[in-house]
Amino acid sequence: MLRNTSIVIPTLVRIKPGALDRLGVYAKRNQFNNIVLFYSKELDAALIERVNQSMGRESIDVLQHIEISSSSFEHAEKIFQSLPHKTNAIIAFGGGKALDVAKYVAFLSRLPYIAVPTALSNDGFCSPQCSLDFQGKKRSLPAAMPYGVVIDTEVCLNAPKILWISGIGDLVSKITAVYDWKIAYKKKGTQLDDFSALLSDATVFQLMAKPDHDLEGMRLLGTALMLNGIAMEICGSSRPASGSEHLISHALDLISKKPHLHGIQVGTSTYIMSQLQGCRGTDRIAKVFDTIGFWDAVKADPFIRSEWLEAFKIAPTIKSDFYTILSEKDYTQDFIRILDNDSRLQGVFV
Repeated sequence: MLRNTSIVIPTLVRIKPGALDRLGVYAKRNQFNNIVLFYSKELDAALIERVNQSMGRESIDVLQHIEISSSSFEHAEKIFQSLPHKTNAIIAFGGGKALDVAKYVAFLSRLPYIAVPTALSNDGFCSPQCSLDFQGKKRSLPAAMPYGVVIDTEVCLNAPKILWISGIGDLVSKITAVYDWKIAYKKKGTQLDDFSALLSDATVFQLMAKPDHDLEGMRLLGTALMLNGIAMEICGSSRPASGSEHLISHALDLISKKPHLHGIQVGTSTYIMSQLQGCRGTDRIAKVFDTIGFWDAVKADPFIRSEWLEAFKIAPTIKSDFYTILSEKDYTQDFIRILDNDSRLQGVFV
């Protein structure tokens, strides 16, 4: 794996209270006068109106408003084919489905894309991949890195708290992901990009200093998740952000009757995998999760133990040529022991 020689990173970055109401100003400064707005179906109409007013104040022409309720590959292709010819930028506003569809359409059309997430539940808003449904299954596809990232910390703070908890769960997974990357380097010669690994580590420790559900905590989380997406773009791989803990989550998405939020699944598997990796980082992960009430949130909607056992067994087969600690031996009995004996996990699985 060679480092990406054509790195694309956001030019426009605003992470602060009130950023949503200045979205039109940011678009105008970058000469994005003819935009298409993608937005999540479930979004509060008042938030959409704030975006429209912001565009109107700067005489930005919104050529289309596209409501996204499905993240299917077929839907994204139809939108791409019907984009107005005058479009010179795409803005995505809302949750993961809207952002994933928008950045795939931006990738196909080679148009600049501005990500405006309304919650910080994972790092997908600033990553070089998107997750789309293709023939009934989730697929990771190449996507446009955002030209701009605009995060209104007040809007994100008002989102359901479980989404913030999920974002922290996804962020701490970088601890086990980087360790798996180093294992792959030592055992299989997988190319290790030291800067990307360092950047990924730094994003976690920055947040750990202040894991608070307030405006500053939102700023730190938004910045950390964005930088982790950039780490993936730098090395041209998901390795800085995804390891054995993500394989388990991907397996759960395939077999679970009711998959949980990505960051909730990943955070739980991160805590477990850190123990299988020799407890490197386990205490730090535990401290953050205890502070934010992670386990209480999971116990309110517990996992199905049998699904996790099945997911753990098939996780090493999810990605070919993706070496992690799960590639070394069968850790099933160790996994069961942790589920049975770890006091924090009691009530997490039923």
